[in-house]
Formats: sequence, C-alpha cells, structure tokens
Amino acid sequence: MTRQQVLDLYFMEARSKVLDLAAFLDRVDRAEGEADFRLQALKEGMKGLNSRVADRAESVLLALSDQSLDPIPVATTKAACGANPPRPA
Repeated sequence: MTRQQVLDLYFMEARSKVLDLAAFLDRVDRAEGEADFRLQALKEGMKGLNSRVADRAESVLLALSDQSLDPIPVATTKAACGANPPRPA
C-alpha cells in the first residue's frame, strides 16, 4: 500500500487511540496519590512513538514487557499487569 492508502485506512483509528491515551493521562494527572511503575513504563513506551527507529511497535512493546529471565517464586496477582513490576528483594 502507499502511504496515502495507509492513512486513508487507518488514520481515524490511530487518532482515536491517541485521544484515548491523552484522556487517560489527564485522568491520572487529576487523580490523587502516587503513580506506580506502570505509568513510568507507559511513558518510556511513548518515547518510542516519536523516534525514527525502524520498528516503533517493538520499541514500545519492549518498554512495556518484563524482560527478566528468572521466574518469580510466587505470583502475587492472578493477572498480568502490562508492565515490568519491580521485583521483591
């Protein structure tokens, strides 16, 4: 596809996702209390969006992925959290 075709097909969807992300960050900023590791991971991932790297998706995914090689001894939750949590010492 040409760039024009890609823009024609996917621009409105991408626009919607960027607006959703902006609204989410606004809600986080207005909320009380401290943020945890997930906000920092999201901000790291967003840095990759404005870069000229060949694969932005990979850059963002790596920023939001647990890259440790050692399994944790015991799960503390029942679900994934979407970012690399700090490991207990």
